[in-house]
Amino acid sequence: STLFPYTTLFRSNRLRNFINNSKMADVSCPKLQELYQDVRSDSTPTNWCTFGYEGNNKIVAQTSGTGDFDEFLGSLDDGQCQYGFVRFITGDEESKRAKFALIAWVGPSASILKKARVSVHKANVKEIIRDFAAEFLFDDRAEIDSEAVKNKIVKAGGANYSGNSN
Repeated sequence: STLFPYTTLFRSNRLRNFINNSKMADVSCPKLQELYQDVRSDSTPTNWCTFGYEGNNKIVAQTSGTGDFDEFLGSLDDGQCQYGFVRFITGDEESKRAKFALIAWVGPSASILKKARVSVHKANVKEIIRDFAAEFLFDDRAEIDSEAVKNKIVKAGGANYSGNSN
């Protein structure tokens, strides 16, 4: 059809199956909310957590930790698509504040269909991870710069009282 040139594309069984299976993600696992609250809480030492997939559409809690951003990066799996929630401490000695980042990780070895689902499922993940200063999408470890991530979070947070006179 000249009116819709993509008709043949939608006749593909693989694409039709992908569209049918790309329904919204199941984020009903109670551990997701627990980990999110744990990272947000000032009374726990947890600084980060990761969510991943069980099957095609069920998102489950995977790991958490009390270490720094590098420890979080070590928890990411190149063969998976994952979502991370990370705490950063910003400000100076007189005004320290916790700021948070939502990070979508698209492992370079994950299947093309899994990678495509991230854009659809991220909206469901945001039903759990609601409060964050900045959002990132990474698919290559070499591109992840912890200082650049922290700087973006500081800028997104508004006023920056880091003791600079500039």
